[in-house]
Amino acid sequence: MKLLLTGAFKYSEEQINILKLLGYEIIFVQDERVPLQIDVSDIDAVVCNGLFLYNDINKFKNLKFIQLTSAGLDRVPLNYINEHGISLFSAKGVYSIPMAEWAVLKILEIYKKSRQFYLAQHDHKWEKQRDLLELTDKTAAIIGFGDVGTEIAKRLKVFGVNVIGVGRRQIESQLIDEYYMINDIDEVLKKSDIVIFTLPLTEETFHLIDSNRIKRMKSQSVLINVSRGGVIDEGALIRALKLGKFMGVALDVFETEPLQEGNLLWELERVIITPHNSFVSDKVNDRLYELLVKNLHDFLYE
Repeated sequence: MKLLLTGAFKYSEEQINILKLLGYEIIFVQDERVPLQIDVSDIDAVVCNGLFLYNDINKFKNLKFIQLTSAGLDRVPLNYINEHGISLFSAKGVYSIPMAEWAVLKILEIYKKSRQFYLAQHDHKWEKQRDLLELTDKTAAIIGFGDVGTEIAKRLKVFGVNVIGVGRRQIESQLIDEYYMINDIDEVLKKSDIVIFTLPLTEETFHLIDSNRIKRMKSQSVLINVSRGGVIDEGALIRALKLGKFMGVALDVFETEPLQEGNLLWELERVIITPHNSFVSDKVNDRLYELLVKNLHDFLYE
């Protein structure tokens, strides 16, 4: 059974040997972001991230299994995969905890005006901030209540936050105070102090947050995005920020990545930008490797 691994995950020699012991013949390519210069017609299984953005999946004639190193499915041709009965696994759950910690961190940075204190420290100025907020009794909407949303809700409840979940399927959870279907998002936006996006990017969610929905949000609300940049219309967001909308916005994802140097989001003082980095932690590599070993084992033996 031939298994193609890419540099989307940094394997140790020991980890490679474990996969060989499972019964796989390993083919490794470092850079999956270029057309492969090897025959892939007899590859049975692949562990990758964006491989099929740069390589035609039709050339993988024998492909039966794909393990993604990302939690999202927007970088693979889902129609082809479903039509050909290829088993597809994401890294669902692997990155949820660090992403949740990042989201809570950014909310607190905005509420506690961390940027102002850092600037004052840099300038050696003793300046108090008299209008800091606490999270107690605030309402936070988590749009896309999956693994990441669940981990965010766990942490926000400790702060006494009223948590609203929004999703495509009806669920019950002790972590949420209210739950709405995605079609009712307009009502949720109007009453939320904090709005956090953790939903996948699909045709239905592309620019889900446009100028009309931004207008429905509270003028001094906080917006956090750890999902995909395309969920928000960046042009509409920039225009709203220029008009004074939002207490603060924290973005880890963007419509085009890397974020272009001339993008106005860099310059707006109420925006916090990180380079698609919220998923990183000292725990994720071990979690991801355990997951892919389990799925590769089950693929061979079940």
